[in-house]
Amino acid sequence: MHSSQNGTSGGIAFGGSTLPQPLLVRGTCLGCHGQGTPNKIVTIGGSEIPQVLHTDPSEDLAGGNFAYITGAKSRVTADQNSAGHNVIDLGAAYNETILTLPPAGHGVSNTNLTCAGNNGCHGWRAFASSGSGLTSLKGAHHNNVDGKCDTLISDNNVSKFYRFLMGIKGLEITGTYKYQNYNANNHNEYYGATTPMSVSGCGDTACHYTATDIRPASQTISGFCATCHGNFHTVEGIGGDISSPFTRHPTDISLPASGEYTAYTAYSTQAPVARYNGGVVPDTISPTVDPTGTADDIVMCLSCHAAHATPYADMLRWDYTTMIAGGGGGSGGCFTCHTQKNQTP
Repeated sequence: MHSSQNGTSGGIAFGGSTLPQPLLVRGTCLGCHGQGTPNKIVTIGGSEIPQVLHTDPSEDLAGGNFAYITGAKSRVTADQNSAGHNVIDLGAAYNETILTLPPAGHGVSNTNLTCAGNNGCHGWRAFASSGSGLTSLKGAHHNNVDGKCDTLISDNNVSKFYRFLMGIKGLEITGTYKYQNYNANNHNEYYGATTPMSVSGCGDTACHYTATDIRPASQTISGFCATCHGNFHTVEGIGGDISSPFTRHPTDISLPASGEYTAYTAYSTQAPVARYNGGVVPDTISPTVDPTGTADDIVMCLSCHAAHATPYADMLRWDYTTMIAGGGGGSGGCFTCHTQKNQTP
């Protein structure tokens, strides 16, 4: 409240943050959620705080780990630029140096991408005209909806949406494995659609709730990614008529009900699927997958990528260099869905 303790702010600021901060908080987003400790969940004031930057050698949280960008955790095939989203919250030393704009899209740059706010993912991007991520999240933590997030897109309460991603539906795991995609029985349920948006480039207002409020009309997690990476999520961008051969890997379409895809029946946290569920977020977490070709289990952006960062190039969930079609060995990764591709001719 007073921005000092015994003449210095060091004793009350979190994560090396400087004070004062907006809204009387004691740190930035990473000041609370990226303290760089060995723990993926820390306790502050009696509350569990998920860590998006930590050095725990075990499994990361569902969104990945910014420590692969900073090098606090070892990378496998990624470099600093390809490991994840180089948010400026990490510091200028970790800014993207190869790409100045998002792949297959637009909206932010390599020097203004943030965790939250106008140029970030979390919070209400139309609300924080100053660009402050903290301002865009005002009230969210105090009113957090724990579990199912299935509100109407027109609701302006960011606390009601999945992971404080404005407009997005989903089912958050609770209990022992909260914040983690741990196994087939313990994971988040992501909301998906059976058809991607049909406009040219998701920077166009037709993709959004309103011309100034950037929330995807689909309310899906892939639609949210498309607010920056539009060409990866439009009918035109991925192949026009939504059928093979595709120009780009499809998202927000159902797993086909024939061929190799029918073998994906046990939910994989290495290649998770979204759920359509008749247009309603499911009430429970399911350990199974049911390819139908028309509904139910959906290919999404997060089937292949993690949101924050991974040890693999292009923030993939696995080492793409080991995905050798016709190699006759290995499983997981691409082969979770494409089950026949790793078989020898």
